[in-house]
Amino acid sequence: MTEVSREQVEHVADLARLTFTEEEMKTFAKHMGEIITYAERLNELNTEDVEPTTHVMGVRNVLREDDARPSLDREDVLKNAPASKDGQIEVPSVLD
Repeated sequence: MTEVSREQVEHVADLARLTFTEEEMKTFAKHMGEIITYAERLNELNTEDVEPTTHVMGVRNVLREDDARPSLDREDVLKNAPASKDGQIEVPSVLD
């Protein structure tokens, strides 16, 4: 099993903004070591004849052609807006 030091657990805990008791530190060091050991087993796999993939299922781009079309009429759009001002949709301010 990969050994994980107390300092490494403290570092990860600090990154996650967590605090642990001494007993929890020991427990997490053991668990992290087991996780790293398990992940290292993947290095033992023979992947020589495996083609690289980015997704396990066949994914293809399904975007439509970028055809220019007339936009909506401004007055019709503003009719559905809760509030408008100077020909634009008025929204609440998010900055002070």
